[in-house]
Amino acid sequence: MKLIVGLGNPGPRYDKTRHNIGFEILNAFADRHFCPAAKSQFDGLVTDCLINGEKVVLLAPQTFMNASGRSVRQCVDFYRIEHDDVMVVVDDMNLDVGRLRIRAAGSAGGQNGLADTIRHLGTDKISRLRVGIGRPPGRMAASDYVLQRFSDADRQLVDVCVQEAADGLEYWVKDGVELAMNRLNPPKEPKPKKQRNKQGNGQQSGPDDLPAEGDSTTTPSGRESAGENSN
Repeated sequence: MKLIVGLGNPGPRYDKTRHNIGFEILNAFADRHFCPAAKSQFDGLVTDCLINGEKVVLLAPQTFMNASGRSVRQCVDFYRIEHDDVMVVVDDMNLDVGRLRIRAAGSAGGQNGLADTIRHLGTDKISRLRVGIGRPPGRMAASDYVLQRFSDADRQLVDVCVQEAADGLEYWVKDGVELAMNRLNPPKEPKPKKQRNKQGNGQQSGPDDLPAEGDSTTTPSGRESAGENSN
């Protein structure tokens, strides 16, 4: 049995906001697999489906973002789900809009809902699908930015991203986190080569050794500013 958790804030006020991209992807995945209507349980909305004969539980906590862990812990305990069978879908300000990255473990990177989930489960060894929402413009507070809806231009990118993310969740369910990472994550930026000068000393490569324009690069996940309870 596996558990996929989409993080967000409950209620129409937050529908389609950047912080609720986890809910959007969870809904797309549920629609793709013809899941029944969700029911209220574990301080969240819960449904499930069968994929390759394995039960997959889908959970959207209704606790507000910062208290998501309470809902996740209840669900994990009820179904006795192993931590490495949990996937959490979260927004990430330090990835460009529409960029996706799966990780098998690690810190919350400042994402409050993920941080609370890690705290309640007592481990950071849970898979997470980070979804890029971009950085706030100018001096806008992060807590305000994540509660805004996407611009029309960004919305087009996000609509494609939602379906790609649902693909990534399928890879994870069917083939595990390593293969999902290989198929979904962007390739890593090559490290500059070292050259040796005439004296035989190591020397950092010059501009000619850098990736050519258009080569794929990786945007590392970083920290998000902590906001109010809805964040």
